[in-house]
Amino acid sequence: MPGVRQTVTTEALRHAVFAYVEDYRSVPDWMFGVTHFRPVTDHVSGLGATYDACMKIGPKSLKSTLRVTEWVENEIVVLRSIAGFDVETGWRFTDGEGGLTVVDVNFDYRLPGGLAGRALGSLIEPVVGQAVKHTESALRAAVEGAPAS
Repeated sequence: MPGVRQTVTTEALRHAVFAYVEDYRSVPDWMFGVTHFRPVTDHVSGLGATYDACMKIGPKSLKSTLRVTEWVENEIVVLRSIAGFDVETGWRFTDGEGGLTVVDVNFDYRLPGGLAGRALGSLIEPVVGQAVKHTESALRAAVEGAPAS
């Protein structure tokens, strides 16, 4: 499964970073390409919370229904698609040196086979680096209160 791994280090407190990342209302503000991220279950946080999401990459909108499959407060959030674009994203939060918070992020996706998969791959692959840089700077800016670069 192709994917992206990234580590974000921030001066914000771990519980504040976790709360921001896990708040579904903030996801379109910092996650590259996400145009909507809305709960479809009554419970909107924690294990089992489920969301409809749409990510726009170039001319293509990729829709998924994502469910939280792992969740430990202030430590980990993992979402896996249960319908639509096949994706898994995980966020692990730890304390770093000197009071910093370290967030290890993975974003894995599976492309369909055949021509459709190759076409989708040609859209996704070129923007992966840009997406990681945008997401990292936007997240850091939001939790540290600085403007995004």
